[in-house]
Amino acid sequence: MIDQNTQLIGESPAWLSAQEHVSRVAPLERPILIIGERGTGKELIGERLHFLSKRWEGPFIKVNCAALSETLLDSELFGHERGAFTGATEQRKGRFELADGGTIFLDEIATASQQVQEKLLRVVEYGEFQRLGGSRVLTTNVRIIAATNADLPAMAEAGEFRSDLLDRLAFDVITLPPLRARRGDASLLADFFARRMAIEMGQDFPGFAPSAIAAIEAHDWPGNVRELRNFAQRLTHRSMVMTPGEPVVFDPAALDPFESPWRPQKSPGKPVPAPKSPSLQVSDPGRIDPSVTADFQAQVAAFEMRLIDEALSWAKGHQGQAADALGLTYHQFRGLLKKHDYGKKPGKPKDDEEGTPLSGTPRPAM
Repeated sequence: MIDQNTQLIGESPAWLSAQEHVSRVAPLERPILIIGERGTGKELIGERLHFLSKRWEGPFIKVNCAALSETLLDSELFGHERGAFTGATEQRKGRFELADGGTIFLDEIATASQQVQEKLLRVVEYGEFQRLGGSRVLTTNVRIIAATNADLPAMAEAGEFRSDLLDRLAFDVITLPPLRARRGDASLLADFFARRMAIEMGQDFPGFAPSAIAAIEAHDWPGNVRELRNFAQRLTHRSMVMTPGEPVVFDPAALDPFESPWRPQKSPGKPVPAPKSPSLQVSDPGRIDPSVTADFQAQVAAFEMRLIDEALSWAKGHQGQAADALGLTYHQFRGLLKKHDYGKKPGKPKDDEEGTPLSGTPRPAM
């Protein structure tokens, strides 16, 4: 069965559409090709296809084609006979034999050599193969699911991938949306990963500050879910160690763990820059947040949310004092909170303020 830690999280239309596609093709006894950028969850989708199929009780074998050389990949997939190559001291079954009656998941299929592609073509077409160094024809009953982040049609047109193999692998193609196209899913995923980090630390997760949620949703996440997972857990760990019990505030430094004034330079002999004087992020109104896409309104919103975070933290949640600290009237401050849905829990209506942690009483306008 699927590992209990495996989660397919998301509510965006693009992600739900991909899941519906998976459910439609899972029962078919045909090859499926999964296309998507790195970190979009291609392996998880492969698992879902297997466990929703009639083969769910059979083996699910995973092979990363990019991790092995041509000879080793040939041996790994199809097995080898004793003496087939240096170091082959005994006969070994390949993954296609071990996956008989189940599913084999071929990740990074675009990196397979022409020789391996030719043998794959015969397995797809006839269910037959030969071990490396052997002459006996073996048969297997395997469903093939392949995945890649490459443009296989373009590679086939350029002669870099067999077009006949592509035709047979692509009975149906599932293309996964990148995280930047899944509006609203980044904060859901970040919350899930952060809670797992808190459990690992043996603490209760205090939640993300609203400004953190806004910044997470605004970032484009070029590394997709894998990058977001590492960031969310790194940020949560740092925040819960430094400010235990406080909501986790977005810190752009957590995006790059290598960021340091003493980071080795590419050019030898280049002087190491002096460390910058410490300052609060919201103290510099001219600073552009690198985590937010280059959109003026998004930058302004992120900055205002950071101001609210700092003011409420300083005032220990008292809205009247926070308003004074920002030079606003109480009603102006409340308008700012309403503008950004500050303190609103995900999934709740905008006007539902029940359970809000913010406190304070109105102060007369000056």
